Amino acid sequence: MPRYALTIEYDGGPFVGWQRQANGMSVQQRLEEAVLAINGARAVIHGAGRTDAGVHALGQVAHVQLIREWRVDRLRDALNAHLKPDPIAVIGARAVPDDFEARFSAIRRHYRYIIDNRRAPLTVTLGRAWHVKRPLDAEAMHEAAQRLVGRYDFTTFRASECQANSPIRTLERLDVVRAGDRIEIVTCARSFLHNQVRSMAGSLEHVGTGKWTADDLAEALAARDRARCGQVAPPHGLYLVAVDY
Repeated sequence: MPRYALTIEYDGGPFVGWQRQANGMSVQQRLEEAVLAINGARAVIHGAGRTDAGVHALGQVAHVQLIREWRVDRLRDALNAHLKPDPIAVIGARAVPDDFEARFSAIRRHYRYIIDNRRAPLTVTLGRAWHVKRPLDAEAMHEAAQRLVGRYDFTTFRASECQANSPIRTLERLDVVRAGDRIEIVTCARSFLHNQVRSMAGSLEHVGTGKWTADDLAEALAARDRARCGQVAPPHGLYLVAVDY
């Protein structure tokens, strides 16, 4: 049975998250419904990242085994025809070896968190960015963020329900850049803990407003205590940008 890797883009707003759940429609479920329609048999879609409700993706990767071979452009187009009108698009497909695993073969995941830092209400980015009205010092946020880069115990920035075996992660990059009213927090690592990026973004917002210093952020990390996390930023500002293999 041929195996394919799919690169997927979606607006997470209408969904309960990536993973199939009993309490509503998930991205995984809609993709599996589209696969059933073209494949003639059920198949499980395995994603590289289990994004939460409201979280978006520009480059989620998933793999699936089908009962026959497809030309990859036709596979992409056929799936997209059955995904309408939901805001999910298969933007690429490729044949992969049988041992390829979207989740476990990944060597790096890239995320972006977007903040719209302005007084005026949001319009086109409503539901796609965190609206922070108070002025933020993006340079101070970036300087503080470097205190989190490296291999650490990220318990402070880990959801209480996180199922990872270890809180130790190696953060390769955590940059904060401003362009006008838009602030982007850009990060990458081999893997992240549940809510890690949103927890770091929320704590960096405290630095941006002057509520915290860079030392406060570093002390929160060293405490290895979830109660020391500044806050968890809302899901709609988070994007899974790409996955490297």
